[in-house]
Order: sequence, then C-alpha cells, then structure tokens
Amino acid sequence: MLKKRFFAGKGKYTGAAIVALVVILLFLLPPIGISRYYIHILIGVFIYIIMTSSLRLISLSGQISLGHAGFMCAGAYTSAVIAKNFGLAPWLTIPLGALLTFILAFLVAIPFTRLRGLYFTMISLFFGMAVLAINELFQDITGGQSGMVGIPTLFGISKIPYYYFFLALTLVCLFVMHRLEFSRIGLTWKAVAQSHSVASSIGIDEARQRIMCFALGGLFAGLTGAAYAHYYVVLSVTTFSFFTSIYLFIYMMVGGVNSFYGPIVGTAVLLLVQTFARGLREYVPFIFAAVLLLVLYLMPQGLAGLPAQLKSLVQRRGNPPEKEVIGRVP
Repeated sequence: MLKKRFFAGKGKYTGAAIVALVVILLFLLPPIGISRYYIHILIGVFIYIIMTSSLRLISLSGQISLGHAGFMCAGAYTSAVIAKNFGLAPWLTIPLGALLTFILAFLVAIPFTRLRGLYFTMISLFFGMAVLAINELFQDITGGQSGMVGIPTLFGISKIPYYYFFLALTLVCLFVMHRLEFSRIGLTWKAVAQSHSVASSIGIDEARQRIMCFALGGLFAGLTGAAYAHYYVVLSVTTFSFFTSIYLFIYMMVGGVNSFYGPIVGTAVLLLVQTFARGLREYVPFIFAAVLLLVLYLMPQGLAGLPAQLKSLVQRRGNPPEKEVIGRVP
C-alpha cells in the first residue's frame, strides 16, 4: 500500500514538474527571439486550448455540444459592438461579452434540460446555426457576411503583449477549470454523467447541475471570443461556423476526453500539424478525420493517455503471463 502511494505521489510531482517546465519555456520564447509568425500561431493555439477545454468542461455532465463556436461568436460580437459603437475600453467590454454569453448559455440550457445524448447534441448544433443567423439578421451592426472591421485593440502593433496576455488568460482559465473539475462540483457533474437517475435518487438536482455546467462552459467560450475580437480586430461569421465546432470536438477527442490535459495536447498537436502542412490546407478536414479515426482505434484514451498506454505495453512484455499446465497435479 505504501509503495503504491509513493509511486502515485512520484507520478503526481513528475507531472507538475513537466507542466512547470512547459510554462517557463512558453514565457521565455519571446525573449529567446521567436519570430512574429510563430508568436501569432501560438496565440491561436492558446485561444483554441481554452475553447476545447471549455467544451470538455461541458462534457463532464454528460453533454456534448456541437454548437460551441456559437458562444465564442456571441462573446466576440458583443464585446466588439459595444467597444466600437459606445466607445468603451476593451478591458470593460471583454468581461461584458463573457457575462452576456454566460446568461445566454444559461437561458438556452433551461428548456432543454430533459434532453440527453444525441438529442441534446442536435439542439446544440441548431443553436450554433441560430447564432450565425441572428448575426446576419442584424448585419447593419455586425456587418453580416461582409464581416466587422475597425474593432478597438487591447495593445499596440506589437504581438508580444498579446502573447503574454493570452498565455496568462489560458493559464487562469485552465486553473479555474481544473479546480472546478476536481472539486465537489466536478464530482457531482461526473455523477450526473454516469447515471442521472442514481444522482437524482441521492438528492442531486440533476437539471440544475447540467444547466450550471453548460453555462460555465459558455462563459469561458464567450470570454475567449471577446478577447479574440480585440486581437484580430476583424470578425467574420465563417470563423464561428459549424466546422469550427467540429474541429473543437476533434481536438478534444484526439487529445483524450477523459483527461484534463487531453484538450491541451490535442489542440496543440493538431494546430501545429496544420501550421506545418500549410500546402495541404484544402485537405485539412480529411487529415483531421483520419487522425481522429486512428486515435480512436489505436489510442482509446487519446494522445494524453499514450504514455500510460506505452507503459502498460512495456510491463506486459516484460512480465509475460505464466503458461497454464493442464493435467499436472502440483
């Protein structure tokens, strides 16, 4: 028992050390002299890590959303419209965009608390499409298909302040989501996902927990979208299309939906692969689909579970099962 606890604690500290080293390396990249292009790529990775992790947060209660980009869209346009038309600083409009998205997600979740599985997934898909339709309905304000330009910026021309801003935002969001998942609230969400009937029988308000989980996932997506708007300063509905939600789902599944680090690994790997394969841009959907199928078939726990899978394989080869001798009496 003591030996198991020792190795469990050792593994925990090793994981913390790896995370710390990665964070330190990320903070040191601009002083080292990384190019503006790769700084821009990493900012995009930070943005979609938050988005994918917030999608996984929703999945903790047993819900899968295929309209998650709709919350990003709501937060982005809310912050951009208020900042551009009312002259408020982005530092004020970004929290406003996140708050409105939280309220929107809360209101959307209330009528559909009784829907589960495929039915909820389809409703979330329709929600994402509805957000884009509403955007075009108010095209005089949002720009519709033409897009929205002239959005106030957070900083100047240099990308380095944006790099550190989005790195800090990512770390804060991941810390909060980690605390939520491994708190009593997160355990409650996982209990609801395992069996809503059992959860209800022991006094858990299953509908309330699912609504709150969905709303918090929308909050992080809206916050990310609002910050996104003031970095890119140009918004287009194509950024928040159905395919964006599908890509978020693929990042989560490839990384590993059962691991907190799964969305981080899956998003980083696939976005960097997409960056280095710029000449194959038109084939990206097919490449991602092939990667998803291979991971689901060969690595059921995703990329984040690959070290444990390799360790288990090595242990099995190092300790072959004893052959059973039939008919021999010991």
